[in-house]
Amino acid sequence: MRKLLTCTLFLVAALAGCVTINVYFPEAAAQKAADQFIGNVLEDSGAVRPAADKDSKPAAPVGRQPSASLLDLVIPAAHAAESPDIRISTPETDAIRARMKARFGGQLKALFDSGAVGFTNDGLVAVRDASSLPLDQRSQADALVRQENGDRDALYRAVAKANGHPEWESQIRKTFAEGWIQRAPSGWYYRDASGAWKRK
Repeated sequence: MRKLLTCTLFLVAALAGCVTINVYFPEAAAQKAADQFIGNVLEDSGAVRPAADKDSKPAAPVGRQPSASLLDLVIPAAHAAESPDIRISTPETDAIRARMKARFGGQLKALFDSGAVGFTNDGLVAVRDASSLPLDQRSQADALVRQENGDRDALYRAVAKANGHPEWESQIRKTFAEGWIQRAPSGWYYRDASGAWKRK
């Protein structure tokens, strides 16, 4: 009996140690934050019309990880980080958002509308068809894409850092990449995981 009690206490202590070390990426909260940021950039710049209430899908509920239910039985405090919030508003991200809005409200929207540029599957923008642009506008389009991608890289890094987890940068990038493609209006191009360009 004593051996069983000792083993149980050791297991509880080991699980408690895992809870404090294992910080999971809050995917649902990140999707909600990315959707808010992307909607703000695209809608406020006039690049897309605001989504109608009937067409907008409700945000996925932020729930527990499947493995958390067992921990909750043993360690009720494991439940503490059940509804995390992703911080996307800092002075740095607000400045990035303003620059992105200005670009989308200006020339970037026209480049997307023409099919000259599209979204990539890694959260960036790429020139898709330079030949669709007049020769004198190609270098300007390249410069615009470079500026946009510089801000996008800085955004994903800043969001991860603002949330105290720089190691989340790749997951933040992936979440935003999916969001940009989902929110893109019909007719805009995006590159899928295989590298092929597709039109929405």
